[in-house]
Amino acid sequence: MSVPLALYLQDDLAIRDGMELARYAEERGFAAVWQAESRLVREATVPMAAIAAVTDRIRVGSGVVNNWTRNVALLAATFSTLDDLAPGRILLGLGAWWDPLARKVGIVRRRPLQAMRETIEAVRSLLAGQTVSYDGEFVHLDGVSLDYVHQERRPKEIPIYLGATGMKMMELAGEIADGVLLNYLVSPDYNDRAMEHLGIGAARAGRSVDDLDRPQLIVCSLDDDRDRALDSARMLVTQYLGQQPHIMKASGVPEELLEDIGRVLTWPATREQVAEAAKLVPDDVVQLITASGTPDECREKVAEYVDRGCTSPVLYPLGPDKRAMVDAFADWTP
Repeated sequence: MSVPLALYLQDDLAIRDGMELARYAEERGFAAVWQAESRLVREATVPMAAIAAVTDRIRVGSGVVNNWTRNVALLAATFSTLDDLAPGRILLGLGAWWDPLARKVGIVRRRPLQAMRETIEAVRSLLAGQTVSYDGEFVHLDGVSLDYVHQERRPKEIPIYLGATGMKMMELAGEIADGVLLNYLVSPDYNDRAMEHLGIGAARAGRSVDDLDRPQLIVCSLDDDRDRALDSARMLVTQYLGQQPHIMKASGVPEELLEDIGRVLTWPATREQVAEAAKLVPDDVVQLITASGTPDECREKVAEYVDRGCTSPVLYPLGPDKRAMVDAFADWTP
């Protein structure tokens, strides 16, 4: 069985280096590249445009933008613009953001499920070329449409993926999204619960889990030197243990470890703090929630996620030789 592979880009690469890596992944048969918008480092749509401009076939998605900082009309216009650059290749990944980041910039994430529902409904209608009036709790539109004057007025075929971690958001994805972008730094066991709750939501809309695309972010630290691969992943795992413990709790990481890490890390954390806290993180936790080790070990772990419901591994390459990860998976079938 072959599965479409995808590349995940964070902010650890310069944008031009990310563009080159995306081109290389396209050459090696990868189907998509997803650009993160995480922390306050790099927003997603500028590098998405850059990647779309230098590729021909690969799909380009946001992994993910949040639904709080762009109003729905601007969000729809932004992704419509990206589709003008790369018609039929753009994927809109939306997420509910996270605290403490949202709180620190003055956003209160009140009733996130309702806010996300309204965002998806309104953006989908705008992208479909409709004139939209919407009077929700969070979204208010009065006869708004995407104001095409100098171009063809056409529906934009942009699938909406909900980046969900919690099970209520997973049910919402099953109900109203075109797909779900499953999170990284979770264990394969987590996927079992995710599929169950996706199914609950899908049933509300008269469909099944199989009707949803289910790409999944997977941290991949690949090196012939197994210890070096694990140490590279350990730094990233430690950062998320301290800053996004909700993801870790979903995977069954021990509460005591989260508390120990939290005493060392502040937000935003310095590299020195992360390195100190990383000493607390054992190998088994790193391997629980990442695909780390030799190429064979990485492929085996990614296959576990596919076996548990992932339809497209979205690989986040760590380490200095990111092309080696692309090469290790280019001709791979789980």
